[in-house]
Amino acid sequence: MNNELGDPRRWDGHLAVLRETVARHAAGRASPEASQQARRLLVDTVGCAIAGRHAGEVRRLEQALAACEPGCFRIADAPTLGVQAAAQVLAMAATWDEACEGHALAHGRPGVPLVAALLPLALQRDARLGEFVDAFVLGYEVGARCGAWLRIRPGMHVDANWPALGVAAGVARLLGLPAAGIGQAIDIAACQLATSVYLPVAQGRTARNTYLGHSASLGLQAAFASAAGIDAPADALAHYASAHAAASSQALPGADAILLLDAYLKPFAAVRHVHYGAVAAQALRPQLEGGTQPIEGIVLRIYEEAITYCGNRAPRTPIQAQFSLSFGLAAMLRYGDIDPDVYEAPRFDDAELRRLEARVALEPDAGLSERRARGATLTLRRASGLLQHTVHTIPGDAGHPLDRAALAAKFRHYAARSIDAGRAARFCDAVLDADDIALRTLWPLLVPDTDSATSS
Repeated sequence: MNNELGDPRRWDGHLAVLRETVARHAAGRASPEASQQARRLLVDTVGCAIAGRHAGEVRRLEQALAACEPGCFRIADAPTLGVQAAAQVLAMAATWDEACEGHALAHGRPGVPLVAALLPLALQRDARLGEFVDAFVLGYEVGARCGAWLRIRPGMHVDANWPALGVAAGVARLLGLPAAGIGQAIDIAACQLATSVYLPVAQGRTARNTYLGHSASLGLQAAFASAAGIDAPADALAHYASAHAAASSQALPGADAILLLDAYLKPFAAVRHVHYGAVAAQALRPQLEGGTQPIEGIVLRIYEEAITYCGNRAPRTPIQAQFSLSFGLAAMLRYGDIDPDVYEAPRFDDAELRRLEARVALEPDAGLSERRARGATLTLRRASGLLQHTVHTIPGDAGHPLDRAALAAKFRHYAARSIDAGRAARFCDAVLDADDIALRTLWPLLVPDTDSATSS
């Protein structure tokens, strides 16, 4: 390695943790706690994907890829897709409304591209739910640790970057590769991680929604390459960390820690930073006698990072609104929820929503920022007086997970345009409760006629 990049041995501890993590999960079964969390993320991600694929752009991509790469995977009323095509569509659709999972330590979402890559591949290989879960857990543990280590540089976006490493590991596990082959898949992916930029978010462009599809595709490619005997430099990750990332020297959690248990699921369709103001607005909404019209001023005091990434004002496009503190809390005040419908006409352009968004003042909370803590204080000014509420935690956090009822309700709501409530409930129950089940038996519970497609 080039000496200008520093001594590669400084990353030996990080690499040792990753190797031990792979070895720990390469052959054994996932613990009951990790298995249940993986199943929860599967339910949530599929629900987000079903909702997101109603966007015209996603449907057009889906149709084009189906014509190019037909296969055995179908979601809702979609055409059948091959594994690579399905991975791209699933990842994009799950991201579209910004309602999908994430991990605070990783500063990203290791799970979405894993579901996108593993689910169609597992169906194609006639795998069981338990095999999917074991591969998912390994991939998530690798991905979350890589996210904590390989922090992105300013101006970048994580989604087409380190998540591919977890996908490579998870897919390699599903393919039955030993620990060495899984490590090789990670190194192959590390040689070609993308420099994905934040620019599309700032400009309201949906190119950013293709990023996780890139990670899913790269992870699939790297795992199959490893299975074929293609090799990579053993120091690929160390080189990437030194030359191309804002890598953190902080020690990674040991291999015995299950980072998947710290994953968060979002109750609302917006980035996690937006949730703090939204939850505060939700708490104050019952006190708004006469509705929102009497509100004259709105102040949101929040940690600096939230303003940096989500300070978008007067958003013109849905993706800008999903990254807008002011839009999110205004939508909550106006409608009592932030779901995918908020980003569609006529709600998106509602005059009262836009009046409220314009009244919002964003102020950094120095105390929260100094402590690197998250939270928000919302103040509403009316002629009759002030209303104020402070939030330090939000539903969906690891310490306050969405309960089963909330998870199932979100799934039914997000899938409602394509899947009737009874079918959605049966699918959730099977994913969450089945001791083990063949995916070719499970998936038709949600998507009719899948059995004929997968057997063709």
